[in-house]
Amino acid sequence: MKKLHLYMLRSFTGPFFATFFISMFVLLMQMLWRYIDDLVGKGLDFSIILELLFYFSLTLIPMALPLAVLLSSIMTFGNLGENYELIALKSAGISLYRIMLPLIIVVVALAIGTFLFSNNVLPVANMKSVNLLYDIKKHKPEVSFKEGVFTNDLEGYSIKVDRINKETGMMYNMLIYNHKEVSGNYEVTKADSGMMLSFPNSSIIELVLYSGNTYTDEGLKPTNRKTFPFRRLEFNKQTALIDIGNNDFERSDEDFLTSIMMNINQLDNTVDSLKKELSTKRVEKVRNLLRNNYRKNKEINVKNDSVLKIETAGMVLNPDSLFFTLEPDERQRVAELAVQNAREVKANVEADYAFYKRQETQIRKNQLEWHKKFTFPFACIIFFFIGAPLGGIIRKGGLGAPIVISVFLFIIYYVVSMIGERSAKEGVMNVILGAWLSSIVFLPLGIMLTYKSVTDSEILNAESYMKFVNKFTHFFKKKRND
Repeated sequence: MKKLHLYMLRSFTGPFFATFFISMFVLLMQMLWRYIDDLVGKGLDFSIILELLFYFSLTLIPMALPLAVLLSSIMTFGNLGENYELIALKSAGISLYRIMLPLIIVVVALAIGTFLFSNNVLPVANMKSVNLLYDIKKHKPEVSFKEGVFTNDLEGYSIKVDRINKETGMMYNMLIYNHKEVSGNYEVTKADSGMMLSFPNSSIIELVLYSGNTYTDEGLKPTNRKTFPFRRLEFNKQTALIDIGNNDFERSDEDFLTSIMMNINQLDNTVDSLKKELSTKRVEKVRNLLRNNYRKNKEINVKNDSVLKIETAGMVLNPDSLFFTLEPDERQRVAELAVQNAREVKANVEADYAFYKRQETQIRKNQLEWHKKFTFPFACIIFFFIGAPLGGIIRKGGLGAPIVISVFLFIIYYVVSMIGERSAKEGVMNVILGAWLSSIVFLPLGIMLTYKSVTDSEILNAESYMKFVNKFTHFFKKKRND
């Protein structure tokens, strides 16, 4: 039996590592394609790009592991079925559970490792990747011009060049819009040619223009809105110094945390703090609402307040009776003040409601992230009990059919997971149900496939289904004839 277990481990290990790195590569390319616009044209060192890819790779491991387990288990048992090794083992009296036992232990250990990784390493990787990506996004791009296209790399300027001499760097037929002082087309420069010069270790570039005109609409300035002056300047040579700022890559402080950057203990503390803060603010807002708006400008002196006199005497007073004792002008003024106060109260209540909604959404996000620490490890176990019997049923090894089936099942799992998470975030579904929805859907599938494989049921045999259909149609034909 030890030789069988070692053979199963060797058969599973190779496909697992191969499919894991394939899954990581595909997911990493998808992530890189998502942020490619933020990386191109920034003049970043290759080490920074590698660092970002490393952090991205760490964040994708919990997602790649279930897919790798599913694909490798289908390949392993598909190869055994295709080579009739699985039939030989079963004919020797070895049950499928005994064959799967060493791999079950490996997958459970892998699930435990995935949980530890998600709880301890993944929050740090998320924090590093988010901060590094934020620093890359705010990093100023390198100045580059393309022929016939407006370039906005220089802050406050929009420049279009018709033709560029690649050897000398001379640019021809230049059109420059200056938005630095005033928004809008405040200053437009059209030059026959020009050149841009940069200086080492300096944030200043020199723009030299030849044979052109500068048109300035002074009427766009607030001080000249009434006179609308316009100015045109003709030049043979014009020089402008443009400060492009510090172009060195700067890193920001990692002084903030979101739900994806916390472990279980931090998420528990954050959820408790948010719930306590929300409960306290609700009680305080209700108390202030009743105290400040139930009766406006209440006098403390009982002797001068007839309403309080009657209330302290234990009598019931209809407030409308006081309103009808007023003069018509006073009634209108009081009604207008009441409407104004009601609108103010409504605006305050709506603002408080928006705050409560944001707090509740943040609480649900933290709770979802807490459950995701467990859903991905559990998905590894579920996918193994789907992939192993499915491979034995289809009896196809290699990368053809297993990849198609694995990708199809994983896409369904991912879609169901996203539906559950989004419904839970919006409060449509319970957080626990939303977080575990994909596991609830796929767990019965794994149990059914394992049972069918153990009992050697012909689940994918077309003839068995045709027999059932023929029996079904024959029954109705017989009943119709009778």
